[in-house]
Amino acid sequence: MRRTDRLFELIQILRDGRLHRGSDMAERLGVSLRTIYRDMDTLVASGVPVEGERGLGYMMTAPITLPPLNLTLTELEALHLGLAVVSKAADDELKSAAASLSSKVDAVLPEDRAAPASGWGFAVYPFAEAARGFVHMAPLRAAIRSRRKVNITYAAPDKEETTRTLRPLQMEYWGRVWTLTSWCELRNDFRVFRVDRIQTLDVTFDTFQEEPGKTLADYLDRQDGH
Repeated sequence: MRRTDRLFELIQILRDGRLHRGSDMAERLGVSLRTIYRDMDTLVASGVPVEGERGLGYMMTAPITLPPLNLTLTELEALHLGLAVVSKAADDELKSAAASLSSKVDAVLPEDRAAPASGWGFAVYPFAEAARGFVHMAPLRAAIRSRRKVNITYAAPDKEETTRTLRPLQMEYWGRVWTLTSWCELRNDFRVFRVDRIQTLDVTFDTFQEEPGKTLADYLDRQDGH
């Protein structure tokens, strides 16, 4: 598993707000405890709201999805798509400007989520990696609004490509990386997918109604430990 994928998986583990021991996370991800310690140091130094120490455990102290602020999610999507394009330009001055603008976006987060000078937590992801998912953003937004199921093929790290039918519920921003929270009909449970790892996307004509245990509110309650 690549380091960027492992950092993402650690966030998925920690986002329930509970205390997690390093040894348990190491066993779950199939890496050494020393690797987990290094990864946690990276997340903390990057500004991800995680507290803890070696030997005791770690927990997330605040959500890290970007609040509306003065930008809609669609505007934020457009901004980061533009930054992704500019960051690949040959002009070093424009590349520097893209990085600077990204830092300024990070800087307007609320005080309890403010990024350090080194940038927001998931700046470890390159723009080019995040940009692969932008082609799916518009149809996913439309599917969420119209409550239409989607079929995807998904390339999970170190696993074979899988095909899923999802009820898309919410997209979240993690600092250049976007995720889709959904109800997965294959697993009969909630799943979170990195949008940039979706290989193909088909918005079906099959609509879904809210059912107890399968709604976004149910997912959020579960994350809160209710």
